[in-house]
Amino acid sequence: MHEVRLHGRGGQGAVLASAILAAALVEEGQHVMAIPAFGFERRGAPVVAFLRLSEQVIRRVTNIYHPDIVVVIDPTVVRAVDVFAGMPQNGTFVLATSKQPSELDLPGHLARVAVCDAVRIAMEIFKRQITNTIMLGALAKATGVVSVEALEKALEKTDFRDAGLRQNIEAVRRGYAETSVIELGKEKAA
Repeated sequence: MHEVRLHGRGGQGAVLASAILAAALVEEGQHVMAIPAFGFERRGAPVVAFLRLSEQVIRRVTNIYHPDIVVVIDPTVVRAVDVFAGMPQNGTFVLATSKQPSELDLPGHLARVAVCDAVRIAMEIFKRQITNTIMLGALAKATGVVSVEALEKALEKTDFRDAGLRQNIEAVRRGYAETSVIELGKEKAA
């Protein structure tokens, strides 16, 4: 079983991203439980969404306190929220940033870090800093828990206009293609 926490800001689609991811995982035969968390529901405030996935039926209906995968769709959230809170050993951290992993202040217990310059990509595709679908592509590359094809199918079932659907499919593909993944355990052993 994997537990995922997505961090973003109000208005950027973190909760929508978790719903799209859930639909994509179901498309691939996974059992999924999406848990949106609503606090301050205002644009720009930190927002978090949770998702649990497994090949087995999920019986645990508790909140997620120890996610093994954390996705940050807005690079400024790391200054406002402890995005590493509760992460166990060997977690995977996926971050929207223009920085390289070597430039980041990361805890030592991570096994994998993935970075994607999602804001730049979003400005090129959407002309706005909406990075949610880009970061779904980054998550797919970093973890392999979902395929780009399943994300595309889930997007097709989402209520986008034709142009929006094409843009979001491009966003997922570019997020996947332009994400750098670093296996920290392998680097430490080298």
